[in-house]
Amino acid sequence: MPSMSTGKLKPYAAHAEQSRGRTHTEPASQNRTEFQRDRDRIIHSTAFRRLEYKTQVFVNHEGDLFRTRLTHSLEVAQIGRSVARNLGLNEDLVEAISLAHDLGHTPFGHAGQDALNLCMKKHGGFEHNLQSLRVVDELEERYGGFDGLNLCFETREGILKHCSLKNARKLGEIGERFIQRQQPSLEAQLANLADEIAYNNHDIDDGLRSGLLQLDQMMTVSLFARHVKPVLKAFPKINERRLILETVRRIINTLIVDLVETTQKNIRNLAPESLEDVRQAPPLISFSTEMRTEATAIKQFLHANLYQHYQVERMSNKAKRIVSELFNALYEQPRLLPPDYQRRGEQDLARTIADYIAGMTDRYAILEHRRLFAIDVV
Repeated sequence: MPSMSTGKLKPYAAHAEQSRGRTHTEPASQNRTEFQRDRDRIIHSTAFRRLEYKTQVFVNHEGDLFRTRLTHSLEVAQIGRSVARNLGLNEDLVEAISLAHDLGHTPFGHAGQDALNLCMKKHGGFEHNLQSLRVVDELEERYGGFDGLNLCFETREGILKHCSLKNARKLGEIGERFIQRQQPSLEAQLANLADEIAYNNHDIDDGLRSGLLQLDQMMTVSLFARHVKPVLKAFPKINERRLILETVRRIINTLIVDLVETTQKNIRNLAPESLEDVRQAPPLISFSTEMRTEATAIKQFLHANLYQHYQVERMSNKAKRIVSELFNALYEQPRLLPPDYQRRGEQDLARTIADYIAGMTDRYAILEHRRLFAIDVV
């Protein structure tokens, strides 16, 4: 099997040729590493294409320029690869995890997830990280020999960022690290923080673009204000749109530089010599204490001023109602499900309905709701 970048990898990185392998044994590729194959399978999956029409903060039909789950995933992958290259980690694995991390997200973002979790409360609950793993392990139907995408253990491990002990005990080897309180690979840790860098800063951009956030509000956030001032000094006549983009770009760079420098320091201090050493260590991919404080302040600001903005709350309330009414109608009358889901629902109706709803795009969920409840739509 080829090893395109192995020579540049640190010994504690995840090496494709040392992967724990796939659930179903397959012949090795002649021209790709195993993690490259995973990345390619994810990109060609049905669930990945659907991310184009799943919301990030704003529902898909609210505007063409706001980020979707697809553009967000691409941005996470870009940040992750850049940092991985600086740290000598496996870029292909980081990219695969980044592209797959939101495959299980419901329509309507966190509002949809909260509503579906409430509907599934008596049936094991719903959590999008577990659903992303379920998508790549079971729900994708592309291959004759197995369900799912049959991804490598390391990719699947990175997709499952969080997991309760109750659920971990049901997952076998992939859930073992939660039980043993071990860490995933550095690539998985990196994808997690690349996700945070991407959504915080790009939600700032989308919030300002939408008009729900104002520039003077953002100036109360230290990390933002600290980066606006040198932009205005360098470009005194810059318009507001470019000012925002230039500031966000610089904030992302500052976060990445801090992440790389802090992680390098952590690695020097603990001196891991293998991936197994990484698993036994505390988290090594991290911001400095000062930068963590500033990054957390951005998250708190966005939660209070964007995610809880009354216009976002209004749309979230509509989204929750759509998801809840869809679930309840389908659960009470399973014959309303498409035929293939009816057959699957004979084993576990509630989970099958959750799979069906979680796989919907925003606009499909809206249309399906109208089909079930509006008399003039067929």
